[in-house]
Amino acid sequence: MKVLFLDESGDHNLSVIDPQYPLFVLGGVVMDLNYAKGPATDTINAFKQKLFGDESIHLHTADITRNRNGFERLKEPAFRAEFYQKLNALMQTLEYEVIGCAIKKEAHLQRYGLAALDPYMLSLDVLVERFCMMIGDVEGGGMIIAEKRDSTLDRQLEIAWLNLKVQGTRFMQATQIERRIQSLILRDKKANIGGIQLADLVVTPIGRKVLNKPSKEDYKIVESKMRRSPSGRIDGYGLVVLPKEKGPTPATQ
Repeated sequence: MKVLFLDESGDHNLSVIDPQYPLFVLGGVVMDLNYAKGPATDTINAFKQKLFGDESIHLHTADITRNRNGFERLKEPAFRAEFYQKLNALMQTLEYEVIGCAIKKEAHLQRYGLAALDPYMLSLDVLVERFCMMIGDVEGGGMIIAEKRDSTLDRQLEIAWLNLKVQGTRFMQATQIERRIQSLILRDKKANIGGIQLADLVVTPIGRKVLNKPSKEDYKIVESKMRRSPSGRIDGYGLVVLPKEKGPTPATQ
């Protein structure tokens, strides 16, 4: 069974747009369930144990960037350099595929106005489509795991998931989604799930790239892990950026 671990970067709220980050990214990493529960978890825990002496520390980009919640030692330049070198090696070593959707909020609003769909719900549609294609015609061949946020947002996600199973998406019928994806599960941060932490490390580099900010080593790694077409194309397969400048996204992707 394949598992899609989901995470996000940026705010999906269209009423308030941060000029420094006018973007919403929903992304995830796809791994085999047994690999995620076994070797991947063991590797991530060993990484945390070696550097911090604590497997329970949660790899979270905001905390890493701000040197908080267990990452205070990153204020030391030498340790910070060692951490990022080993973190990049960890991201490169693990076996997974990346799929992501980035919504340029200002352009999205300008194009669709009051009819603009919520960026989270729109990007969830995109990722579910691609995840279904990765699973193939296998009954119960996949599941989605996301981290709990607050009760309101969690309820919205659960409703969006139910809606997908009833209405489907533009390119994936509801019956196909329900057949292929067994469930969407929300897990508490305390569960310390390695796949969710890896997804967190993936979405921020995608956001920087879409905003044309200077790329770092982590994006090169993320890009190398992205889902691709048979010819090696990433656009529309591993990464979808909306709104598109022209033409719809082909159903074959």
